[in-house]
Amino acid sequence: MEQCWPKVIILVDMNCFFAAIEQQDNPFWRNRPVAVTNGIQGSTIITSSYEARSYGVKTGMRLKEARQLCPELIQAPSRPYRYAEISTNIMAALQGITPDLEVYSVDEAFLDVTNCQSLFGTPLEIAKLVKKTVSDVSGLSCSVGVSGDKTTAKYAAKFDKPDGLTQILPWQAEQILSPLHVTEISGINTGIAAFLKDYGVINCGDMKNIPISVLAKRFGNVGRRIWLMAQGKDPEPVQTKVKLPKTIGHGKVMPPQTKDLTTILTYLQHMSEKVVARLRKHHYKASHFYLGLKTEQGWLHSKVKLANAIDDGHVLFAKCRQFILNNWQGEGVWQVQVTALNPHTEQQISLFEESRHDNRREQLNNAVDKINQRYGEFTVAPSRLIDRSTMPNVIAPAWKPFGHRKTI
Repeated sequence: MEQCWPKVIILVDMNCFFAAIEQQDNPFWRNRPVAVTNGIQGSTIITSSYEARSYGVKTGMRLKEARQLCPELIQAPSRPYRYAEISTNIMAALQGITPDLEVYSVDEAFLDVTNCQSLFGTPLEIAKLVKKTVSDVSGLSCSVGVSGDKTTAKYAAKFDKPDGLTQILPWQAEQILSPLHVTEISGINTGIAAFLKDYGVINCGDMKNIPISVLAKRFGNVGRRIWLMAQGKDPEPVQTKVKLPKTIGHGKVMPPQTKDLTTILTYLQHMSEKVVARLRKHHYKASHFYLGLKTEQGWLHSKVKLANAIDDGHVLFAKCRQFILNNWQGEGVWQVQVTALNPHTEQQISLFEESRHDNRREQLNNAVDKINQRYGEFTVAPSRLIDRSTMPNVIAPAWKPFGHRKTI
């Protein structure tokens, strides 16, 4: 029997996740070029299928430009709730293999399967089980990387796409990473690379020629980790706990140079209601909020402090209206932002803060939330939001399928 590895990390990377879901749900789109955009009005490509990529279609490309490269390109309006649903099913199934699971993004996950070797076999056999599990629960393919640390496993997953499986033996990781430019390692951006270049570090193999203290002095613990990552010795464990949120916010891009007050207020109320709905869903309240308008000259913004923590859109929108009256001089607006800062669950509400009015607002909000959760977001909403933007939601960067971050 093959000797057990001291540490086994697997990285699961779904292949063209959003586009693959669209092709699976629309059989006539299979094996055809598909580009996902943020709604039917979306003009920028979020992701595309491999068939589209073969024409040169890329994420971030304008739809008009993509259609010049690929006239038969199919536009698929994004359906974030569908993507979140399938991702949640995949992550739950992977937890059946190991509880040591870190959801890295909506389409990526790290698994620490070190303790599974006596149960499921060699690291390669466990990786095959992971691929089968993903396929069985979703009908989709994924690429998998296997190694002894997170960074090397993530690099290995890029080797053989789509539907690949690549294993890098831990004792060979340093040698395999050595000739790579440092930016090929996840987490090392061009800014860090420029700093390293000043010390003669171009490729990963150059890293051991400088003291770890050089990076530690400049970047702290992150620098220490980078020094080890480049040598196939990433010490970062799989993170199984979801951190509490520091902010809960929503923003939306507007038609350029919007100067109509009613339209701006509609966007601000739309974002306010989305923020408070998320606060209530996860039993949070906040007393500090960031309000912002992006203009051609930059951001007009304000941090609002309330006497009491709230989760009510009526109160928050009143502050937005006041913010507009105090700060906006009629200039064109491009974007709005409403963010709850330092939301928290424990409330120290005195007897004097409770009122019949507050209770009635709370009952009303609870009733609205129940209706909207059952029949769809904003089934019941303030009358102003009848004219809100039709652009759909997107999956937040901090999305997680467990805990408070399962938000869209």
